[in-house]
Amino acid sequence: MSIEISPSGQPFAASVTGLDLSQPVSPDLVQEIRNAWLKHHVLAFPRQSISDDDLERFTLLFGPFGDDPFIAPIPGRKHIIAVKRAADETAPIFAETWHTDWSFQATPPAGTCLYGITIPPEGGDTLFANQHLALEQMPDSLRQRIEGRYAIHSARNAYAPSGAYGESDRAAGRSMDIRPSADADATQRHPLIKPHPETGRDALFGCAGYIIGIEGMDPAESWDLLSEIYRWQTQPQFQYRHKWQSEMLLMWDNRSLLHMATGGYKGYDRLLHRTTIGSA
Repeated sequence: MSIEISPSGQPFAASVTGLDLSQPVSPDLVQEIRNAWLKHHVLAFPRQSISDDDLERFTLLFGPFGDDPFIAPIPGRKHIIAVKRAADETAPIFAETWHTDWSFQATPPAGTCLYGITIPPEGGDTLFANQHLALEQMPDSLRQRIEGRYAIHSARNAYAPSGAYGESDRAAGRSMDIRPSADADATQRHPLIKPHPETGRDALFGCAGYIIGIEGMDPAESWDLLSEIYRWQTQPQFQYRHKWQSEMLLMWDNRSLLHMATGGYKGYDRLLHRTTIGSA
């Protein structure tokens, strides 16, 4: 079996065709897909009619399952989350801010897989920002200010009871099964600049949101610097805009990217199933 890898025509990302992910994938093809993933950062697999079993099997080709806190898995599964929104839902769009998944963990996940089941005819694009490019093109004056510094990551602004997805959000009738918890107040430190564990290429890691401060800086000073980094790292020249189709599987590299959801599909149901690729 041979696969075709077609670059997106945007700064990064590619689509992969010529394989059926409802069937086992040979070790040689897994390696070819991994190489493409590391090169393109986002891979789209269109026209894949797969089950939850298939989604889990594919995920495990690239690492162990990651730990997904604060969001309940779908019934009967431990490692699949439903990213869903009802047509009449009024709660804010889930994850409509730049982030990298679970950066507040001691060992953040390597990647994420997301499979489109019910896809609206318009809207709902996912945006990605390449943090290798953002770092490589960063002005020296800004890079010198962050070299060697550590960021303090936490889920408190999102998943604490008082956070964006806390008790008031649950009361708004969100259809996703989010479970806010005081555990979200925990903190974890990571360098602002991290080498990719597989390629060695340096990238910015994380952004304001899950980053609540910079070690050794007073809060006002660190917020000013985080805001400056955020404005730089999310610019359009570093971005890829992904347009969804039903029966499309997407995998992306959390070690090299930020991403965010978008809206624009009011009046339509939307459902995707998500797994997390843990770090080996």
